[in-house]
Amino acid sequence: MNSATDLLARRKPSHSLEQAFYTDPAIFEADLQNIFYRDWLFAIAACELEKAGSYVTHKVGEYRVVIVRGADNQIRAFHNTCRHRGSVICKAAKGNAPKLVCPYHQWTYELDGSLLWARDMGPDFDPKQHGLKTVHCRELAGLVYICLAEDAPDFDTFANTARPYLEPHDLGNAKVAFESTIVENGNWKLVWENNRECYHCGGNHPALCRTFPDDPSITGIEGGETPPRLQAHFDRCEAAGLPSQFYLHGDGQYRLARMPLNEGAESYTLDGKSAVRRFLGRAPFADAGTLLKFHYPTTWNHFLADHSIVFRVTPISPTETEVSTKWLVHKDAVEGVDYDLQRLTEVWMATNDEDRRVVEDNQQGIDSPAYAPGPYSPIQESGVLQFSEWYCNTLAARLAPDTLAAE
Repeated sequence: MNSATDLLARRKPSHSLEQAFYTDPAIFEADLQNIFYRDWLFAIAACELEKAGSYVTHKVGEYRVVIVRGADNQIRAFHNTCRHRGSVICKAAKGNAPKLVCPYHQWTYELDGSLLWARDMGPDFDPKQHGLKTVHCRELAGLVYICLAEDAPDFDTFANTARPYLEPHDLGNAKVAFESTIVENGNWKLVWENNRECYHCGGNHPALCRTFPDDPSITGIEGGETPPRLQAHFDRCEAAGLPSQFYLHGDGQYRLARMPLNEGAESYTLDGKSAVRRFLGRAPFADAGTLLKFHYPTTWNHFLADHSIVFRVTPISPTETEVSTKWLVHKDAVEGVDYDLQRLTEVWMATNDEDRRVVEDNQQGIDSPAYAPGPYSPIQESGVLQFSEWYCNTLAARLAPDTLAAE
C-alpha cells in the first residue's frame, strides 16, 4: 500500500484523486490527524446557546467536546471527559445545566471549567489542578469555531476578513428554526467535491435550480475578469452597505462572495419569494442574493436577506460523513405567522437528500477496482479543483515534517 506522501507525489494534475484517498483507513486517519485535529472547525451557531448553562456536545474523530455559555456570557469549549477517571460528562446532544456534573462520581465543574467539588479526595488534593481541559474556541459574528490542536493556528486573519461580510446578517439575533442531520455513505472529500460544483445541479436538483444559478462564474472559483452582471450585483450590494466582492484567501481555505440568485428570486423557495416575512439582518432589499462562505474543512453557508443556512461537515469513517444543516431566522419570527416551516426548509431538505444520493453513488463507483482518476472540467469544476489543491497542498505540507523526521 502506498503512503499518502507517495500518492500525493504522483498525483495527476487537474484529475480526481486516487481510490485510496476515498477508502483507505490510514489516509482517513491522516486526514483527522493533520487537518481536522489541527484546523479551526465550525461547530455551532452561537444562538444555540441561548443562556448561561446552555451547552451543545460535538464529536470529531476520537475527540468529544462540550461547548457551553458561561455565567459571564462567554462561550467556551472543553474536552468532554472528566478529570477524575475520564467519564463523559455531558451525554445529551444539547441541554442546560447550572454546573457540569460528571454522572459517574459527581465531580462538579463550574461553567468556566474549573473544578468546584470532588468528594473524599483527601487533604492534599488541589482542585485547581483538575479543571476541565480546554479546547480553543472563538465566536465570529454569531458563528462558533473550535480548534483541537494544542497550539491553534491564526484565527484573526480569517475573522477580520469575514466579519464585515457577516455582520449585516445579525446572527446574534437569530434562532434555529429547524435542523437536520444526515449521514452520507461517502468520504468527506466527496461531500466537499460535490458541494464545490454545480455541474451536477441541472440533472439532480430541480427544486434548487428554480432559484440558484448553475452559472460556473457563480458556483466556481472566479478567474480573470468578473462578468459584468456579477460585478453589477457586487456594486449594488456594496453601495447598500453589504460587503459582497469575491474574496478567496491566498491558501484557498476560505472564500466569501455575495452572489445573485436567478433573476427575480429572493430566497430558496419553490416560488422564489422570501421564506420569512421578518428578515434576519439588515439587507435593504429582498433580492440581495446569497453570501456564499466556505471554510475548509467543515462548513459552507448561505446567508440570504430573509434567513441564513449553516452547514457542518464531520467525518465519521473513511466512507461515512455527517452533514448537519440549520436554518436560522430572526429570534422574534413566529412560525406559522412570519414563516411556514415546510416552505422554509423544503428546497434544501430535498437538495441535501439528492446530494446524499449523488455522493453515495460516487463512493460506490470509486470502490470498484476499475476506478481511475478522471479529469476535471476546467469550465464547470474549477471549485472542485480548488478544493483538491487545498487538500493536497495542506496534507503534503503537514506530512512533510513527519517524513523528514523518519529519514
